[in-house]
Amino acid sequence: MLCGKQLILATKPFAKENRTRSWLHTLTTIISLIVSFTAIIVIPYMAVKMFFSLLAGLLLVRMFVIYHDHQHHTILAKSPAANFIMTAFGLYMLAPTSIWKRSHDHHHNHNSKLFSASIGSFPIATRQKYLNMTPKEKFSYLAVRHPLTIGMSYISMFVFGMCISSFLSAPKKHIDALIALLMHAAMITGIIFFLGWQTWLLLSFFPMLIACGFGSYLFYAQHNFPAVTFATNKEWAYEKAALESSSYMRMNSVMAWFTANIGYHHIHHLNSKIPFYRLPEVMNHFPELQACKKTSLQIREVITCLRLKIWDVEKGKMTSLEAVV
Repeated sequence: MLCGKQLILATKPFAKENRTRSWLHTLTTIISLIVSFTAIIVIPYMAVKMFFSLLAGLLLVRMFVIYHDHQHHTILAKSPAANFIMTAFGLYMLAPTSIWKRSHDHHHNHNSKLFSASIGSFPIATRQKYLNMTPKEKFSYLAVRHPLTIGMSYISMFVFGMCISSFLSAPKKHIDALIALLMHAAMITGIIFFLGWQTWLLLSFFPMLIACGFGSYLFYAQHNFPAVTFATNKEWAYEKAALESSSYMRMNSVMAWFTANIGYHHIHHLNSKIPFYRLPEVMNHFPELQACKKTSLQIREVITCLRLKIWDVEKGKMTSLEAVV
């Protein structure tokens, strides 16, 4: 049985893309999005418009994971056309490349460390640290992890967190955040002016709300689930964090497609150079990766994950707020 760095090395043969396949996944997703947006505008029946609005939201989730792989230089690296498409998509999704790559790379390099900055991830407080917080600090900590914050992440995390906060903290470094906000405002204004506010809701607001909320929950639950473990900076190891602090989220084939296999998150953290379409192949190849920590999109498990708030060092597990106070 392979473990640790041996396992990472063993996955290297799978860390190779098929360029044709990468383009096929990217272009078919973009075309599907264009078809969905067009249907929302031209089809007169509200029920059909709502269906395509939901479909567009799920397709944006898929495209974001493809964008995420590109930012890891996993697919379509050094392609001017791909760079243009992904840069434009990052601006559209209010996750410009300068901000997304910096924060996400930090997340991969510090995933599940107890005492590192919570850049690109949800903050984690130990029981003792939480009890020592001021009321204001407790409110801020719980607000970031609140289900409403996650569900409304289009506004809370992408508009404010990703763009406004980043630009205000470093205007010159994150000028693309301002560009993203201005483009987004212009798009909303244009849609409402030419097509009406109802079309804006179905064409822009709901798809973004679905994509950002669902995507944020996926990110949250893949590192905040009952069996997750956290370590001090001194005890932390990259491969251990990948396998013990990242979940495999079980999904049916339809949701696996819409989420571009991001549910195989433990494998992605073990080797982020494996293209998303090869992750199931890697899982099937290595028995070591099949004995992983799991969660799912079942309502009961979603509620369980959302109730986890504090890392209890003595018990070695995440607990609810009720268990702490």
